[in-house]
Amino acid sequence: MSIPAASYSPSRTGTPPGYETEDERKRTLIEASHQRSQSFGIATSDQPDFSPPGQVVLARTIEENRFLLLHAAPAMETLYEQIANTHSMVLLTSAKGVVLHSLGDSDFLEKASRVALTPGVDWSEGSKGTNAIGTALREEQPIMVHGGEHYMNANKFLTCSCAPIMDPYGQLIGALDVSGDHRSVHQHTMALVRMSAQMVENHMFADIFPKAVRIHFHSRPEFIGTLVEGIVVFSADGRFLSANRSAQFQLGLSHNALKVHTFSSLFGIAMSHLYELCRGGLPRLHSLCLHNGVTVSCRVKIKQGMQWFAGHDAGPSPDAVDGAPAGQGISQAASARRHQLSTLRYLDTGDPQVSAVIKKLQLVRGRDIPIMILGETGTGKDLMAQAIHGDSERASKPFVSVNCASIPETLIESELFGYEDGAFTGARKKGAAGKIQQANGGTLFLDEIGDMPKHLQARLLRVLQDRRVSPLGAGKEVEVDIAIVCATNKSLKDMIARGEFREDLYYRLNGLVVRLPALRERTDFDLVVAKIIASLCDKTPKIGLSADVQAMFRAYHWPGNFRQLHNLLRTAVVMVGCDGMIDRIHLPDDFLEELAQQPAGQLLAQTVAVTAGLEPVTTAATGRPVCEAAGHSLQDVALSAMAQMLRQHQGNVSAAAKALGVSRNTIYRKKDQLPQDVWN
Repeated sequence: MSIPAASYSPSRTGTPPGYETEDERKRTLIEASHQRSQSFGIATSDQPDFSPPGQVVLARTIEENRFLLLHAAPAMETLYEQIANTHSMVLLTSAKGVVLHSLGDSDFLEKASRVALTPGVDWSEGSKGTNAIGTALREEQPIMVHGGEHYMNANKFLTCSCAPIMDPYGQLIGALDVSGDHRSVHQHTMALVRMSAQMVENHMFADIFPKAVRIHFHSRPEFIGTLVEGIVVFSADGRFLSANRSAQFQLGLSHNALKVHTFSSLFGIAMSHLYELCRGGLPRLHSLCLHNGVTVSCRVKIKQGMQWFAGHDAGPSPDAVDGAPAGQGISQAASARRHQLSTLRYLDTGDPQVSAVIKKLQLVRGRDIPIMILGETGTGKDLMAQAIHGDSERASKPFVSVNCASIPETLIESELFGYEDGAFTGARKKGAAGKIQQANGGTLFLDEIGDMPKHLQARLLRVLQDRRVSPLGAGKEVEVDIAIVCATNKSLKDMIARGEFREDLYYRLNGLVVRLPALRERTDFDLVVAKIIASLCDKTPKIGLSADVQAMFRAYHWPGNFRQLHNLLRTAVVMVGCDGMIDRIHLPDDFLEELAQQPAGQLLAQTVAVTAGLEPVTTAATGRPVCEAAGHSLQDVALSAMAQMLRQHQGNVSAAAKALGVSRNTIYRKKDQLPQDVWN
């Protein structure tokens, strides 16, 4: 049964137009949607058509929306992690309401299949009546449709929160939705969906405008780098190209109105003056005044760089120049680099194995010999690849990285080889050069090469042999001049034996094979820790590790290597500040638990407890040691740290978990044991 139109009429409140409350605005939208549903000839008692299209049609739809799917997939994964175990699904749809991709809880999949929350099904209003996806796309604004607000009876067991996604040109490109059982609706879901949609929109800018000048700004400097920052994009001569929603709001102008403006008319200074402000030095914030008189903090970007291992003395990143025109900035960075230590020498921190690797690399420098870097996840293979590029004669040319494991198999071909005009909805009007073409003259880094699909290995081999690439849909080949560096944590020889990797490609890639040691195998651990801490502090750090923590670090097996160590130290530095001693209390609970589970970890926990003057206690249930002091167990310490971070981040679980170096689920598992005020 449809909801009576009168119950959604804003006129009953007597509220003047334009001054409606959020509830009144929603009632207006639902009423208009119900009226449209009736005009489509849909009855509330109809059984919806949930039959998916044929495989050919679905494949064509996904192909047409490849650009959207590429940028939305990571945001969908992040969003799903935040709503996991809530009887919900995350859906991505095209601008026409066709489901492109879905992620869901296993306990909700059966119900979802009955209403076809699966790829290929059409959820436009014209097909399913009032629903969050169709209505959000029709109105081009976020909306939650709860239970009985759905037009068709078959869908009323759902609660759906949906936000439209706009491309960098201001055009509707798709929608992001969370659908779940109406009995488990959560008040924060809509906010998560809106933030995730904005994340997708912001990610598109770097890909659509890779060489443009991007201004990231906000009136509050602490919001730079967050989802609420404004992003406005200009050509090198200051011509307006695009702006995200936050930028439009702060500037007080719509996307269409901004088209007549330039950088000078919006920010009050000439483009040449901006380049002078940003010339040289590390990336920093600049204060500018908008055309409406509001003073904002700005960060100017060409490309993003600054890796997690880079310290203050690392020098300019080869693919990150702050505030200079594309060609000019890269040239200056390359020139400055010649007067500094080479980046390979910077990575040489005294470990004999690493030193031997660097010596080998220096011997083949400039010879265009393919290099293959082996090592576990997190050992710094990507940083080594950038260092190889930074020390080469190609340093002033692009360094292009492709992670073969993170790009969906259906998208990696167009990412590598590019595509021609009109191939995908929302893509650049003149097509797009693939990563191989983007690296022309520079270095192509193929990370996780062992995960490259078998059918693309033959195409890559042909590119390496002929030095030519053919974009999808093109009838011609383009010559490319690239140096190749690849990396993997897999045994490619074993994969060859199983028929999973081409032997001819392997021998084309392994001109020089080097192996990076795992963190637990390195002899320069203390220096590595000092460099990471230095990179985490804005001022000269005065941070040390207590004897307890040093013993723990040396005993731990570090499965995540440098990436894990960096995240753990980042948490500790946040808690200690840049002047203090990192102690047991500053380490995340899951790290301590995992350490205690190691064979040597149990003995270590006992030893550390005695050293610290604590009484070691072993629980009868697990047999694992729990160190207690003054009545406070590790559990109490962990809960206190969680509460502190949640208060600091105003109840934002994702931000608190990131600061602590733990997963969101770790915090959610402790929710009932944490004070209620931390969630406000």
